[in-house]
Amino acid sequence: MGSMSIWHWIIVLVVVILVFGTKKLPSLGQDLGKAIRGFKKSMGDEDSPRLEADAKSEQTEKPAAKDRVE
Repeated sequence: MGSMSIWHWIIVLVVVILVFGTKKLPSLGQDLGKAIRGFKKSMGDEDSPRLEADAKSEQTEKPAAKDRVE
């Protein structure tokens, strides 16, 4: 029940071929690749401004923390 054996993957592949056909599989692969690349790009774009904002907030907090300690 845990992992899928080679026979399970073969059955899945046969079902996919029957449902989509052999002519649509390359275009589905390309569309999936574009979607994954777009997702990765959007995740990277969101992290960059957040990291810059965090770095700026840390710079403003550090001098204030030093003043409090002294």
